[in-house]
Amino acid sequence: MTVSATHSLAAALPAPSIEYGALSPMLIVFGVGVAGVLVEAFAPRPWRYRTQLALAVAGLLAAFGAVVALAGAEQTAVAGAVAVDGVSLFLQGTLLVVSLIAVLLMAERRTEGVQARSGPGTWSRAAATMERGLDAFAPQAAAVPGSADEKAAARAGALATEVFPLSMLAVGGMLLFPAANDLLTMFVALEVLSLPLYVLCGLARRKRLLSQEAALKYFLLGAFSSAFFLYGVALLYGQAGTVRLSGIAEAIAAQSGDPLLGLLGLAMLSVGLLFKIGAVPFQAWVPDVYQGAPTPVTAFMAAATKVAAVGALARVLYVGAPGMVDDWRPVVAAIAIATMVVGAVLAVTQTDVKRMLAYSSVTHAGFLLTGLLSADAAGIAATLFYLAVYGLSTVGAFAVVTLVRDDTDEEATGLARWAGLGRRSPWTATVFALLLLSFAGLPLTSGFIAKFAVFNAAASGYGASVVVVGVLTSAVAAFFYVRVIVMMFFTDPPADAPEVRSPALTWALILLTGIGTLVFGVFPQPLLDLAEQAATFVS
Repeated sequence: MTVSATHSLAAALPAPSIEYGALSPMLIVFGVGVAGVLVEAFAPRPWRYRTQLALAVAGLLAAFGAVVALAGAEQTAVAGAVAVDGVSLFLQGTLLVVSLIAVLLMAERRTEGVQARSGPGTWSRAAATMERGLDAFAPQAAAVPGSADEKAAARAGALATEVFPLSMLAVGGMLLFPAANDLLTMFVALEVLSLPLYVLCGLARRKRLLSQEAALKYFLLGAFSSAFFLYGVALLYGQAGTVRLSGIAEAIAAQSGDPLLGLLGLAMLSVGLLFKIGAVPFQAWVPDVYQGAPTPVTAFMAAATKVAAVGALARVLYVGAPGMVDDWRPVVAAIAIATMVVGAVLAVTQTDVKRMLAYSSVTHAGFLLTGLLSADAAGIAATLFYLAVYGLSTVGAFAVVTLVRDDTDEEATGLARWAGLGRRSPWTATVFALLLLSFAGLPLTSGFIAKFAVFNAAASGYGASVVVVGVLTSAVAAFFYVRVIVMMFFTDPPADAPEVRSPALTWALILLTGIGTLVFGVFPQPLLDLAEQAATFVS
């Protein structure tokens, strides 16, 4: 073939459509993740912690700025594989804010052990100092728990700085997940956000075996749900002949016969998404993983993963399957009811704070699904508002858990250990009580506005009966939230009451989430207006 013929052929082919400006938030975060891997591989150990933290914070702030710059955009990129619209930008902004708080919570660690090594004292003194620190992560993740290698890493004051690039890669996948406009891109995003989380769950400094068990359980069940998702992609492709969501919707609408493959594919696809949301009957992993993972990672998963997964589910239902709304809406309603009831009932029986918050997360997954039943812009706007305020409160609640510690520096997560906390640390208990009241949906908190919004959207459409169940389960949920508050303020502390730490960074984050919970409860209209303006999909 001659050169001229080659040029003619190239001119005849469509040029690849890659709008880098539209992808800038994701590209920034992925770039920071790759840079973090290079820092971890080549930078001297003493520089890694501050360099990784600075990269992560700067990258998240820059990505948030890129999201703000894209406000109002409605387009697709990468040959239609990624949608840049109101919903994806709102969710990406929420994810970046929540992730920034979670990353700063991961960064709260004591480094006196490293300083003591080079000053007066011995290696054993340095190790003892590190043992009393707040670092949530193992000094050497690859070492066997309790092994000589792990002890040597602790004596050397090693810090698990790989936490930051792993978090950035997970955030990048989360940003792509709700913006994915075809199923293959969505599957890639699902795996990119999941794989780093599997590793992060097994990095706990304390209770290493429990942490590694949580990571293995999350990995096995996550792989199982991903297989269902991929099987659903294959069935939908068989029905529509395309993996693009708008193409699937058009193919199903054009077919006069029964779209059996489409229904089966949508059901399989939903398994993978509902697993990430933590909805019944795919919630079995939630309490064990939330309890075993390092608490900062639990906060990150509980808030950010739910935001990304609910956004992806909404895009699949609203963009890819609007013609099957009469088929999927009863199923989503049944799952929402089961999720609310199971989460609330099992939360009442819990004696561990992290497991209680885990089942609380399951209950809130049901409330979020309720918002999708209306199948209109009002339901989407209510769900977006709910995700924003819930993510903020969730990170704050788990941040409080990191402060209450036993003499051995382990987190005191047993509910009985929290008795009398309001007398010994009134500010900590007050903020935690505020966050719990927001979860319960009491007035003057953001949780009340969020529940009212999703229930109102559902009641005006299909889900009036679901709203009744939601109100009843909210009353049940209020019981176990109030039980914790009564225990903190009106019960005598135990003789061996745990210590309440007060690290400056964590306390600032907790205060920020508490103020946000209160402000969005008293003055919710600006965020509600923003959610209403963002409730648009582009296909």
